[in-house]
Amino acid sequence: MTSREVHAAVEEVASTSYGRLVAYLASRTGDLSGAEDALADAFEAALRTWPTTGVPDRPVTWMLTAAKRSMIGRRRRSDTAVRAAPTLAILADERSETVASAVPDKRLELLFACAHPAIDPTIHAPLMLQTVFGIDVARMSTAFLVEAPALGQRLVRAKRKIAAAGIPFELPGPGDLASRTAVVLDAVYGAYGTGWDDPAGLDPARSGLTTEAIRLADLLVELRPTDPESLGLASLLHHLEARAGARRDAEGRFVALTAQDPWRWSPAHLAAGEQLLNRALALAPPGPYALLASVSSMHNRRVIDGRVDWRAVASIYDRLLVLRPNAGVAVARAAAHLESGNVDVAADALAAVDPVLVDRYQPYWTVVADVAHRLRDADGARTARERALRLTDDPAVRQHLLARWSDEPGRADGTDARGHK
Repeated sequence: MTSREVHAAVEEVASTSYGRLVAYLASRTGDLSGAEDALADAFEAALRTWPTTGVPDRPVTWMLTAAKRSMIGRRRRSDTAVRAAPTLAILADERSETVASAVPDKRLELLFACAHPAIDPTIHAPLMLQTVFGIDVARMSTAFLVEAPALGQRLVRAKRKIAAAGIPFELPGPGDLASRTAVVLDAVYGAYGTGWDDPAGLDPARSGLTTEAIRLADLLVELRPTDPESLGLASLLHHLEARAGARRDAEGRFVALTAQDPWRWSPAHLAAGEQLLNRALALAPPGPYALLASVSSMHNRRVIDGRVDWRAVASIYDRLLVLRPNAGVAVARAAAHLESGNVDVAADALAAVDPVLVDRYQPYWTVVADVAHRLRDADGARTARERALRLTDDPAVRQHLLARWSDEPGRADGTDARGHK
């Protein structure tokens, strides 16, 4: 078996089962860091042995067994026999769940454990993104505006806190469940966005993230079927995923949201998104995720009548900014007002954004360029365009922007990687 085939098989296990494996091991032992280290050992062992032995029939079960052996070895080396005995007995237990092809899914339990009030609230979301979704510290540090070494140290401290405090890897009671849900939703959305930002599928570390995020969002709906925001997040992800296959044309070129062919959108995801949104809106006034889902729903209605009601979209963003005042929402609000013809409102919206927060945020500079162009500020438009292009990592998006701006359009047509307005 070739090295490329083995790497592909290992990446497939990582993209589809990393979170399940970590969650299962941690729930059995209470040792989150140990579970991550053991799984890393298992992946390394697979890369060494599979070229000779071939990929096993049950690669996920193979990884689990290898990880458990690694944890046993680590415990024997680091603990006294008395202290290690209970954990060793658990890990050595090879009953049906360890040899079955399916590993029990403990990801929801791990997500809620990471959101425990004993852990620093500012580290809740990064902790979940790393442990459940396998997103590395370097990528998260940019999103959370924290230097990577500092974020890494905070994550280590949080994992030690989980072990020292004996935080259980189980779903909390009804009261605690409600209080921890918001940060869990944010982590699932963050994971989806990380996967969404790699539309060409070139980064193995992000492979499968959107699928896993949708699965967890759907599980959260099963867990809390009357929670409007859980329904709102699931609706949003299905609406976004409906358009995923239309973001590139047959030649791999980027296609802006407003230029996508609605007939390429997924009817199944569209239907799921609408059904979930209707349930959310019937329960309570819309929260942030229900509002974002409403925006995506309005875009997706173009499959029915071929148009987008930009005034309504801008109005939704006006409400959303009150509930969730952040730079991303503010920039999307400005773009929506620009599309609806309110260039002055768009300019004021951009002026109100903290420049520190958007210094390296590509969608901000794209909208700034389009607003400046509408206001006939040639120098401002040129400067913002240059900045946006420097911040564009995706060659297809860069080529799209160059082509669009060469025609001097007067429209901001959606370079936000998540397709929001």
